[in-house]
Amino acid sequence: MHPIVPVIMAGGSGTRLWPLSRALYPKQFLALTGRDTLFQLAVQRVMALADHDIEAAAPCVVCNEEHRFLVADQLQEMNVAGASVVLEPVGRNTAPAMTLAALSSQAAGADPILVVTPADQTVTAPPAFIRALRDAVRAAADGAIVVLGVMPERPETGYGYIRTAGAVGSDGSAPVGRFVEKPTASTAAEYVASGEYYWNSGMFVVRASVWLKALERFRPDIAAATRTAWEVRGADQQFLRPGKAEFAAVPSESVDYAVMEKCTGTDSGFPVRMVPLSAGWSDLGAWDAVWQVGERDAEGNAAHGDVLLENTRNTLVHASSRLVSAVGVDDLIIVETADAVLVTRRSASQDVKAVVARLAKDRRSEGTLHRRVHRPWGWYDGIDQGARFQVKRILVKPGASLSLQMHHHRAEHWVVVSGTAEVTCGAKKVLLTENQSTYIPLGEVHRLANPGSIPLEIIEVQSGSYLGEDDIVRFEDNYGRLGH
Repeated sequence: MHPIVPVIMAGGSGTRLWPLSRALYPKQFLALTGRDTLFQLAVQRVMALADHDIEAAAPCVVCNEEHRFLVADQLQEMNVAGASVVLEPVGRNTAPAMTLAALSSQAAGADPILVVTPADQTVTAPPAFIRALRDAVRAAADGAIVVLGVMPERPETGYGYIRTAGAVGSDGSAPVGRFVEKPTASTAAEYVASGEYYWNSGMFVVRASVWLKALERFRPDIAAATRTAWEVRGADQQFLRPGKAEFAAVPSESVDYAVMEKCTGTDSGFPVRMVPLSAGWSDLGAWDAVWQVGERDAEGNAAHGDVLLENTRNTLVHASSRLVSAVGVDDLIIVETADAVLVTRRSASQDVKAVVARLAKDRRSEGTLHRRVHRPWGWYDGIDQGARFQVKRILVKPGASLSLQMHHHRAEHWVVVSGTAEVTCGAKKVLLTENQSTYIPLGEVHRLANPGSIPLEIIEVQSGSYLGEDDIVRFEDNYGRLGH
């Protein structure tokens, strides 16, 4: 048996789950269905193969460079060691991302079977999922490109479909006849009624060499450009960085368009098979899907956070920072965060992406950042701001530190709320504890660190003519973020 490498594709933006999902904190890094995030659940699912007599290596994660510390932190929370994290300098869709994973997996000269899954899905029946994966691994070992097809529960216009070209055999797989893009409602109903179509899960199982050969056959431009970017890669701790300019030149294309659709209906030499999956799967592509998989009360309501409901049915309410009540409404999605509120009909939840597009067009930060912004050393929360001032609550993790930096346009006052702060200000270095404070003059080189074993919390008051995050000049940084 070929070795197994779990591949987690974590580069999505999750625009339909705004305002909880933001560009710099997308849905795969959120806990929507329990304590663990969708990314962590995806890692757990594929690594569970090791508990079923299939040897799986440490996972390979392909993600956006801006999300690298979210990935590292969440893997550390899971005590997952040895993972490789491949950073996409720009988004180029799933075909180049999967190619990076294949090239990374072959670095030691092996030809592993890649078990490729998006990071933003959910499965409610893990044992059934593992059974399907084991069937897919066996088919992939024989040279097939295998996709997991979900037995449809309803006509769904948000998913692509797979049509089989024969019955499921004794090996648990069936030949694929064709892939179909997202259909109209009437066409989706016909697909479900026929019993010949499955939802396309976007999960693939294939030997690394088979994928690379198929891509070179059908999209040699993508194969060559991605390989060029990989050959000039750099390494930074556990992060692998393809060449930025070289990867920007890679054509953007999905796995389905680049390879899968071209392998069906012809004697391509690359057999495509599908393993049926009936495991409570959802891609959580919109808030209605979150309602579908959520725990609901007798009236069909799903609630998260501090929520009060009266005479309300078939509604999802997600409260993040305050009490939210709904009275006399049906079939709604209501999502509250510290800086934004979404209200929409459940049937229109796919259209939330239009709001995100408007935010981007208007250059509003609510489409990109939450009020609480996560950093590799901890986080900060913008409490208040006005003309020439800004107040932040800052948490620094034990043993972590901010960069050695300076600002051209602002001064800062720091008050320690809890923990111990090691403050560098110019040539001086002092320790501050609870209720002690310090002042950082404009233009002074400074650093905040937590030398203790408990989180450090401070209140920071900024004052000056410009308070943007880009007014930071870094001289030293533990996380490779130098310059502005």
